[in-house]
Order: sequence, then structure tokens, then C-alpha cells
Amino acid sequence: MRIFIAFEGVCEPFDIQPQQTVGAVKRAIKDRFHIQLSDDKQGRRYLELIYAGALLKDEWVLADIGITLCSTIKCVVKEEDKPILYVFNAATGLTIPIMGSIYLLTTTVSDLKTLVTRKCGFPVSVYCLRTPQGTEMYDCNTLTDYKLDIGATLRMDVWDTWVEFLNGSRLGHKHTVEQYLLKEEPVMRYQLRVALYIAAFFGHLDLAECMLQLGARADESVGGHPYREWCSETDHPALTKCPVHAAAEAGQLLILKAFVTYNAACLEREDAQGKSPLKICIEQRHKDCVRYLIMKIWSVVSFPKLSIPMKIYVKLKKWLDRAQKGILARKCPHQASGFRTRVGDMVVVDGFTEPKMTSKGFFTAKKKRISSDWASVDDGIFQGKECVAQTRKKSWQSLKLPAVRHSKKKTSSLQKTEVKIGATSEGERNMWTGRVPLPAIASSLHPPFYYTEPRAAQLINTSLESFLEHSGRTSRENAIYCLALASEFKEKPWLHQLGMARILARKTVCNPLF
Repeated sequence: MRIFIAFEGVCEPFDIQPQQTVGAVKRAIKDRFHIQLSDDKQGRRYLELIYAGALLKDEWVLADIGITLCSTIKCVVKEEDKPILYVFNAATGLTIPIMGSIYLLTTTVSDLKTLVTRKCGFPVSVYCLRTPQGTEMYDCNTLTDYKLDIGATLRMDVWDTWVEFLNGSRLGHKHTVEQYLLKEEPVMRYQLRVALYIAAFFGHLDLAECMLQLGARADESVGGHPYREWCSETDHPALTKCPVHAAAEAGQLLILKAFVTYNAACLEREDAQGKSPLKICIEQRHKDCVRYLIMKIWSVVSFPKLSIPMKIYVKLKKWLDRAQKGILARKCPHQASGFRTRVGDMVVVDGFTEPKMTSKGFFTAKKKRISSDWASVDDGIFQGKECVAQTRKKSWQSLKLPAVRHSKKKTSSLQKTEVKIGATSEGERNMWTGRVPLPAIASSLHPPFYYTEPRAAQLINTSLESFLEHSGRTSRENAIYCLALASEFKEKPWLHQLGMARILARKTVCNPLF
């Protein structure tokens, strides 16, 4: 069978067999056109075949997907840059790829944390980075000091008991955030600023309004953890970033409107590099945010008998805030002063104290604290508790539950089915399940007026179980899978796609490994 391959303006004929796979055709094209392919740590250069608008997979057979005599297939060479580093977020369970050139490995840990913050939305003060060997990485060192290789996976650990709080902030669940706020007032105020920053980055308006009502300010920098007060000399420059800067970087227009409405001083708030929210939006090319900020900056604030420009109003607002802080400092010095370490307070110093960033959950850390308290109890009391525990354990061991009545044959087949279904990738299943909707599964195999023999249902169920055991998919899932593959050929008519799906389904029944 002769087909034609269109590659870079040239159309060459190829003689192939109908039962050949797409991967075999790619190898023939590579040898004919002398294409150099690569797959190393820095990148990948590979071939892609396109037919009827669909990308062809290597394991597909040409005859099964409708490629006939004199068909034309388009060949494209693609280049894919691989990430230089990967960062595994222990709080969310997600892996963040860090793109860039090899020169990224010569930068400092501080610069790497800036890139990580722009991707994950967490402030730099709530996490630390660790090497694959578990060594903590400090901001002042370079990545070459830790001897990292291309493609290495770093671990991102957050403060203990903060996992649930950070996940709630990332998802915008304000009730979860309120539930896991700590009781220490300095730490709680710091958590409010962190939650407001994350809400501004992800655009959670309800959570942002809740944090503003609890006392957080959009023009106030997130800062560092109160426990790290003695490490202020080595603080990251991004600690001065405010929630309004995070909203400007992410292009969250609704969040910017809420911040400016709540406090107009956000318009003139600058970060460590002297950039205002307007300048950040211009650099990130968020057109809607730029239009809104320009309109607000050049607007006029009207009072009953006076109208002043917004810039003058912002200066008056800042002057009023400083005056209020001065009055509060004279009347209530203990409330106006910031957090100061006192005798008995927790202090964390890099390299000297036990690390508090190990990504332990709220309840895990509480259990560890309770277990340490039990270890300090008097030996006699502990022995008495241990005796009671042993007696309870014996009483539980004496109890026996009734045996399960399921047959062994059915249980083993179900276990095999579960193993095979689990082998299918989760992303692929979600892809073809959501794209091709099918009617709901009927409660009975036949209509009520349809006459069947007594053993007909048993025969059908046995066939379906056999198909599920050997293919790893139910008949319904297999139909959805075949329809999804056929729908990739967008240039074909719908009836033609349906016919291709029927052929693929028949091939699956004949060859379960297809």
C-alpha cells in the first residue's frame, strides 16, 4: 500500500503494509529524511504524524484508523524543552516544573524560591526547599553548592500544623482557614496575611473579604514568621511583597477592585524593587487590570463640599494611617508594638534549632506532642496505663467476627479486575470519560416486555465479567474509550468516526491487549 508523507514542503511516497504501526512508519521516515532525534536531560526532539486533524499514537495500526491507499499524512518535527528542576510540594502533593536554561543552576536559592512562589502562590516565608538527600537549602547559598543535577527533584516543606491551613487557602475554603488558625496572636496575624496573599494569587474573593474583615491589610507586607525574628538579616527580599502585588502579578481583576475599594492606598504601594501594582500589571501584560488601575489613579474622589484627585487622597490616607499608629503607640504601647521575642517564646535559628518545617499535618503534630507529654509522666502511672492497655488488647483479641460468605472464585476475579483497572492511567481515563457522554446505565439488561430464558442474564453477566477481567475496562468504558479515540479525527464526518469506533471496539474484543 502506497501513502504519501508531507514533510517541510516535500511530499514523498512510502510503500507500507496495512498492518504496520505508526511507530514503524516514524522509523522509516526518520531513515528516509535523515532526521536527528534526541531524548536527553535538557530536551527532546521527536516526530509527530497528523492525519485528518488527529495526532497518531505509536501503537496504532494504520488500517484500524482508516488510512487507506494514497492517503496523505503530515509529518512534523517537534522540540520539547525539559524542566531544569522539579519541586515537589509536600503540602499539596503537586510537582512544579521549573523551566529555564542550564545557567539557572548557578543562581542562588533565593532566586529559585522567587520562581517557585510565582508558580505555586505560597509566600516565600511559609516554606523551605530541601535537596533530594534531605538537606535544607538556605537563601544565601547557590544551587551549585548543593551539587544539583539537571532534572533533580527538590522537596518543598511548609511549617508544621500548616498543611490543612494552606490547602484551605489555596482552594478558597474560608471555614477551613478559620478552623486551623493558631491561638498565638502574633502567629495568627501572620496567618491572616498569608491567607490573604494566597487568596489574592488564586482569585478567591470570598476568602479575601473574610481576611480583610478579620484585620488583614492588602497593602501590608506578608513578612516572616514571628519565630524567625532573629533571622531578619538573611530574610528573602520578597518578604516585603503585599497581597495587592500578588493579585497584580496573577492578573486578578476582581481582587484588585476589592482591595482598592477597601483601601485606596493599595494604588501607590510599592514592593522591594519599587514597583507599584500598575507597573507590575504592565510588565505582565494584564490589559484589563491596567485599564482599571489607570482609571482609578486618574479619578476624582468626591465629598459633600469638596472633590480632590485620587493621588492627593492617597497621600492624605497614608498620613492619616501614620497619625493613627502614633496615637495608638502613645495610648496603648503594648498593642502598637510589634512582636518581640520574650523569655519562653519559640525561636527558630537556621542551622542551630530543630527544623519546624517538615510538612506535618495539624493532627499529626498534635499526636506527637501528646505522645511526648505521656513520655514525661511518672513511671508508675505509665506502667498502670500500660497494664490497662494490655488487658484491653487481650479482650479485643478474644473477639471473633463471622466469616465472609463470598465465594473464593468471585473474590479472586474481583481482585484481578481491581488490579487491572488501577493499572490504567488516571489522566487518560479522565480524558476520555468526560469528553464522550453516554446515557445512564440501565437497571436491567432488557426491557420488561422482552422475554428471556432464565439463564440468559447469567450468560451475559459471565461474558461481561470475562471481558472486564481480560481488558481491564467494562464494556461501557471501552465504548467511551473507542469513541474518544475516533473523535480525534476532526476532519472526518461523524458517521465515519462512529464506524471507526465500531472497528476499534471489535478489535478490542478480539485482542484485549489492543
